[in-house]
Amino acid sequence: MLKKIPLSGVLVVALALTGVVLMPEPALAQESSLAVPLVETVEVTATEAEPEEKPSEVEVFWEGKTAELALFTVNNLWILIAAALVFLMHLGFSAVESGLTQSKNTVNILFKNVFIVCMGAMVYAAWGFNAMYPGGEWLIKGVFALGSPILGGIEGAETVAKLTSEYAAYTYWTDFIFQAMFAATAATIISGAVAERIKLPSFLLAATLIVAFLYPITGSWQWGQGWLYDMGFADFAGSSLVHAFGGYAALAAVLILGPRLGKYTNGKIRPILGHSMPLATIGVFLLFLGWFGFNGGSVLSADPIAVSFVFVTTALAGFSGGLAASFTSWILQRKPDLSMALNGMLAGLVGITAGADSIAPWWAAFVGAIAGVLVVFSVIFFDKLKIDDPVGAISVHGICGNWGTIAVGIFGSGTLFVQVLGTAAISLFSFVTAFAVFGLVKLLMGLRVSAEEEEEGLDIGEHGQEAYPGFVPNK
Repeated sequence: MLKKIPLSGVLVVALALTGVVLMPEPALAQESSLAVPLVETVEVTATEAEPEEKPSEVEVFWEGKTAELALFTVNNLWILIAAALVFLMHLGFSAVESGLTQSKNTVNILFKNVFIVCMGAMVYAAWGFNAMYPGGEWLIKGVFALGSPILGGIEGAETVAKLTSEYAAYTYWTDFIFQAMFAATAATIISGAVAERIKLPSFLLAATLIVAFLYPITGSWQWGQGWLYDMGFADFAGSSLVHAFGGYAALAAVLILGPRLGKYTNGKIRPILGHSMPLATIGVFLLFLGWFGFNGGSVLSADPIAVSFVFVTTALAGFSGGLAASFTSWILQRKPDLSMALNGMLAGLVGITAGADSIAPWWAAFVGAIAGVLVVFSVIFFDKLKIDDPVGAISVHGICGNWGTIAVGIFGSGTLFVQVLGTAAISLFSFVTAFAVFGLVKLLMGLRVSAEEEEEGLDIGEHGQEAYPGFVPNK
């Protein structure tokens, strides 16, 4: 490679050449003793080699491994894309929750979803990631590990251990960001179930505590190679570890919070309709799209067979769940219910998430269909118990998360007893600890807005702004 000649050297050369061209011959003879050293100086400057930088440890690691590096790059890129798809699911949750609730609470719903994904990723970086994946650093072997901040930088020989295939089919940074996109989902599930009557500061505090400290514990039991992992428990992408966890935490919160005003009067159930079915539908389709990253990324490589298989099982379960819920609600209610159809799609996706890698495609469709039927009966069941869940989150994520995990023991690679034990342990832990968190927050700060604020809408009471200025909110 040619080295750059310093500007001063260029000027010297230019002046020397000018002298050669313009000076008369005697003058050239007089100045010849000066011209030669000048040219020599320029040549030395121009050809002087800078010390070559030593190749980095990562470059040395990949030297002569062109094919392996290309594969590693593709694997890493796919998981980053999958992480982006999972992030997109938070937009889907925002749309579903706001669409299925009243317009006067839309800003409140959207704010909670914005806060959850921002705070969720931050506390997961500060504590959760290393608590969920402790390696050998257990405080109680296989059960509980202390968290700590993620690495602030990776240098020296450690770069090979963290940023090459010595680590995995992806880098340390990719590992963290993919898992961080999952972490906030549990609190997002709770957000929909407690919508329209919970105090904003109280919810934000409880959600932060749950994502930071509770979610990583059950995650470590399986994905961190804890006690459930040792028993052979299988939860590929989180039917229980993410969805049932969030569903049962939501159940605990709803029981403490109570139903919305006017929902159950004189022993009757009064429907409180959502304000935008188009928005809810958009949200479900965004969630479906994101689920290809949620499940497809959980292959943890770009393996063409495994990823394509997971895409198919995921899609068939979601579609069959939507069909099953549509027909079930049509039979029971004499009319097709769009909200049930949408929740049926989500129920099918939740159901297959634990076994998307091991349940054959037509069995995956069956698992999704059962989830679609279950969600309809579950929503009706909780309504009869006067447990008010505006978006059906407890049924979609909790009940269908349990079913999907158990289904792996019937149609997939798991053992039925272990699958039942695992999903029961995760659900019970989530319910009990979330009940304690929301109970404590209620004692310290209060949990529910006033009746006047609930009637007026949380957008005005909690935020002082409206989602749809100039429009009359539905009551």
